Amino acid sequence: MRILGIDPGYAIVGYGVVDYAKNRFSVAGYGAITTKAKTPFPERLSVIYDDMCEIIEKYKPDRLSIEKLYFNTNSTTAIDVAHARGVIVLAARHKGVDIFEYTPLQVKQAVTGYGRAEKHQVMEMVKNLLDLKAIPKPDDTADALAIAICDGHYSDSLLRR
Repeated sequence: MRILGIDPGYAIVGYGVVDYAKNRFSVAGYGAITTKAKTPFPERLSVIYDDMCEIIEKYKPDRLSIEKLYFNTNSTTAIDVAHARGVIVLAARHKGVDIFEYTPLQVKQAVTGYGRAEKHQVMEMVKNLLDLKAIPKPDDTADALAIAICDGHYSDSLLRR
């Protein structure tokens, strides 16, 4: 099974593609979609949509896993990230890719075994689980790989069935 993990944003969208079979992960690719700060917001959304479509076409994932949004301070940022998340989900739907959503707590639990793990612990586990030489940069990319790992574990769970 090929999983495309997404860490949504509008300045940086992290993505990570992993293959998952027999409780083992291997990396197919990862990176980030970036948009420039001074670019009009609708154009930024268009870039995200177009690049997401290209990534889906390139990697042909079976499923897309994306982080559920949770913001408790800056509602303006939350709304903008929600717009970006919407175009990502739309791209996946247009390409016929199933979409699965996970909370940050679920991601941390699946990757480290502890739902309140610190960010550096999650990143170190991503590096170890995927047998990478270094933690992927930017952080959004490592987060996207963590979301893909989470989806692999959940998809294999008897609880999910």
